[in-house]
Amino acid sequence: MKKSLASDNYSGIHPIILEAIASANHGHVSSYGHDEYTHKAELLFKQHFGDHVEVFFVFLGTAANVLSISSALRSYEAVLCTDLAHINTDECGAPEHFGGFKLLTVPTSDGKLDVDKAKRYLQNVGFEHNVQPRLVSISQTTELGTVYSVKEIKAIADFAHSNGMFLHVDGARLSNAAAALQLPFRDFTTDLGVDVISFGGTKNGMMLGEAVIFNNTDLANDFKYLRKQSMQLASKMRFISAQFIAYLTNNHCIGTAAHANQMAAYLKQRLTAFRQVTITQPVDANAVFAVFPKDIRETLLEESFFYLWDEEKNEARWMTSWDTTTEDIDRFVDVLATALK
Repeated sequence: MKKSLASDNYSGIHPIILEAIASANHGHVSSYGHDEYTHKAELLFKQHFGDHVEVFFVFLGTAANVLSISSALRSYEAVLCTDLAHINTDECGAPEHFGGFKLLTVPTSDGKLDVDKAKRYLQNVGFEHNVQPRLVSISQTTELGTVYSVKEIKAIADFAHSNGMFLHVDGARLSNAAAALQLPFRDFTTDLGVDVISFGGTKNGMMLGEAVIFNNTDLANDFKYLRKQSMQLASKMRFISAQFIAYLTNNHCIGTAAHANQMAAYLKQRLTAFRQVTITQPVDANAVFAVFPKDIRETLLEESFFYLWDEEKNEARWMTSWDTTTEDIDRFVDVLATALK
């Protein structure tokens, strides 16, 4: 299958990650995370997010989100998130089914949570007939490819904490955000008071594995039981941990994410030459959202599969990856140019 602009999940495993898996595949080591690879990976996360954080590895992003939020909520409590949040639109009801909590959604036009719009859910705090908001969840980068600034995250953290709520960050593409902001991870997460983070790697060259990072370590007290009960405790955890060692060492993940971001910027630059194409969102990271003439859709899809974000508007989401090249972009844009003639 040729490379596409459908999703960074379509990309393969980075050679450095594959090498790390192979290197860990020697001899016998203790199971369930009681091994030298997991210990080293945990230390690397502490270097990036703070010495005090507690880290747990799981298989999947949905599991990381649901379990990290579940650690903070009781059954009558709720999450404030945008209407486009991955936990609301792309996790098949897993938060509600497995977490047992309600999602209170806030409309967004740029993927970011508007605190002023979220405040309406606070009017019934303490009223026994309503679920009680207890956690705010944001995605960094957002589902529309935008990136929260340090100031924006700090404002959301202050809003959450001043109203007795926790702050969760869905960091499936946190490395892309770090590359875009040109900041260490902790500068826009733990140092700002983010309580818990779902940290992803599969969209940026890993094979599988996510990390749940607790800045508020009180929330981690019973997480090892929650992880096991939820079927997310890996017996051969060294193969997840080895990937994270390679991923975090020498900021490898920032380099691959920066490349993906640069390819999206290059695609945006090429698209500006066509008056029939309108870019609809800021290109902050590795996603380009654009409206283009519907009659050329099938031609473009034959060259590079992609998803329509809004079929009525014919708005596409074009995603770049760690292995996207300028030649890939040029080939796609050349097909676009020919189709528009």
